Amino acid sequence: MLGVGAVAGLAGWWWSSRRESAPPFGADAATSGFVDLEGKARSLAEWDGRVRVLNFWATWCAPCREEIPALVLSRNKLLPSGVEFIGIAIDQASKVVEFVRSVPISYPVLVAGAPALELVRQLGNPSGGLPFTVVLNAQGDIAHRNLGAVTQEKIETQVRGVLAG
Repeated sequence: MLGVGAVAGLAGWWWSSRRESAPPFGADAATSGFVDLEGKARSLAEWDGRVRVLNFWATWCAPCREEIPALVLSRNKLLPSGVEFIGIAIDQASKVVEFVRSVPISYPVLVAGAPALELVRQLGNPSGGLPFTVVLNAQGDIAHRNLGAVTQEKIETQVRGVLAG
């Protein structure tokens, strides 16, 4: 697992070092380069006003793949409370589509490249390691950051704490 994290961190460093400039966090970073599995441009602002769980992952990341079923179960439990989970895949769209065919994901999945790595860093993960999960309150403030795979119990406890306020 340590080796996977190191590889993910190095991949993030390499990818970000190839970028000319990084957009500031805010509307530009939250809307740049995100598309859904049908190729439609999407914005994280679509879920403003809701508690959001942003899960950054990749198909090549074993811990990412392992935590997805727990995230699906948590999303199904917490959606009636106004919570939305959003998967942000830092990967090739074709690989993500293929993965989702074999592992159904009930929450929205967005595909992104380098803009997502900058967003990961701005959200408090300077290494760019995956998986990385952030819980945002309804105002968009960061309530919790999780580097590495999360369990169903951990994410539900964090989200319920945010909902209780």
